[in-house]
Amino acid sequence: MNIFHAIILGIVEGITEFLPISSTGHMILASKLLGIPETDFLKTFEIFIQLGAILAVVVLYFRRLITSRDTIKKVIVAFIPTAILGLIFHDFVKKYLLASPLVVSISLIVGGILIIWFEKQNSKRHSKLSIKNGSSNDLDISYIQAIKIGFYQSIAMIPGVSRSAATIIGGQISGISRMEIVEFSFLLAIPTMFAASVLDLYKGVGEIGQNEIVLLSVGFVTAFIVAIIAIKSFINFIQKHTFVSFAVYRIIIGVLFLGLLFWS
Repeated sequence: MNIFHAIILGIVEGITEFLPISSTGHMILASKLLGIPETDFLKTFEIFIQLGAILAVVVLYFRRLITSRDTIKKVIVAFIPTAILGLIFHDFVKKYLLASPLVVSISLIVGGILIIWFEKQNSKRHSKLSIKNGSSNDLDISYIQAIKIGFYQSIAMIPGVSRSAATIIGGQISGISRMEIVEFSFLLAIPTMFAASVLDLYKGVGEIGQNEIVLLSVGFVTAFIVAIIAIKSFINFIQKHTFVSFAVYRIIIGVLFLGLLFWS
């Protein structure tokens, strides 16, 4: 793995982390296309650079984070189910699922189909409210709904499912408006991905040398810059459109990679 690879994967992470198309799945598939060997460091890199994307959320929503204690409490409550299940299944997911393009491809296709079905079922219920970036207003989400979102998010431990898709669709199923659950999904990513990265680095700290630190830094900064642009673009997009286009994209990408897997 070299700096060019780190930049490409950082761009992929920054674009896909907050879209319902699976950032982890795209990085796994991108790594295959770039011919990067499957190593423990690559898996650590794919998880660590997500911190760059998460920092983008902290920057964009800093005012809300320091002014709304209620929102912070609900984010913590939603994080608890993911934290518990993540600790239980971390090693299994990293060892078996993160190295499987087949799992990613199937998850992308199945998830795309479910999103299309859900959008059609709820086409008349989509909220047209805009997200007020930096607002101190509390989100209209109950603690029970927050716990449910946490369990939905846990499904995204399967590569290709997408943490964003799981929380957004799960939140809407729980009765939360589309725009509010999108914002909550952004905020919930902060403790979730931070914990996942710290845990992974702790378990693999002995494998990281000076060259690896450089690669991690390049990927981190790239993901941060690209994520800021992606978040703002995503917010503007969903105020006017549904998630169907993302679902179609998931299916197309999943089918293409399934074809490549069986072709090779």
